[in-house]
Amino acid sequence: MCCVQLNMNSAPTFINFPAKGKPKRGDTYELQVRGFSAEQIARWIADRTDVNIRVIRPPNYAGPLMLGLLLAIIGGLVYLRRSNMEFLFNKTGWAFAALCFVLAMTSGQMWNHIRGPPYAHKNPHTGHVNYIHGSSQAQFVAETHIVLLFNGGVTLGMVLLCEAATSDMDIGKRKIMCVAGIGLVVLFFSWMLSIFRSKYHGYPYSFLMS
Repeated sequence: MCCVQLNMNSAPTFINFPAKGKPKRGDTYELQVRGFSAEQIARWIADRTDVNIRVIRPPNYAGPLMLGLLLAIIGGLVYLRRSNMEFLFNKTGWAFAALCFVLAMTSGQMWNHIRGPPYAHKNPHTGHVNYIHGSSQAQFVAETHIVLLFNGGVTLGMVLLCEAATSDMDIGKRKIMCVAGIGLVVLFFSWMLSIFRSKYHGYPYSFLMS
């Protein structure tokens, strides 16, 4: 009964009970939108109660260590290949690195880093796990992984189509690459559009399986 009266449909739920009157809509912390970040919760408490909570985190050396490891690996490769530096001018390698960066950024990884959303959401009543957030104002970590995979599939299809059009291979292999490229673009773009429609309710357009 208390859950119904307080309009609680998930746990945990943070509610501010003001000194006078009943809790308003803003007195309930939107966990799925703001995430579990301690800084976000502290900011919400300060907005609702004027109580400032200072969040102090221990030093995190994972970032500098990973950066140092990456620089060491790059330095080692350069040292081993110091007599032949042509790999630094490899267009395919630079294109692949740039593509990985673009896919990571367009999938929402930076939003996850800033907001700290949960990986997924499990309904406490039915046990059903949602990997796609139902709102256009939020997302789950799993959702970004799915979007990255779909964008990668579309990109691979476009690469196959370009290779089929410009390659010097025999016509049979080029036809196979063309059909495979079209299939990948259609399949993954359709799935991507279905995610878009699930988040933007009322979107009128669809594509095959979306």
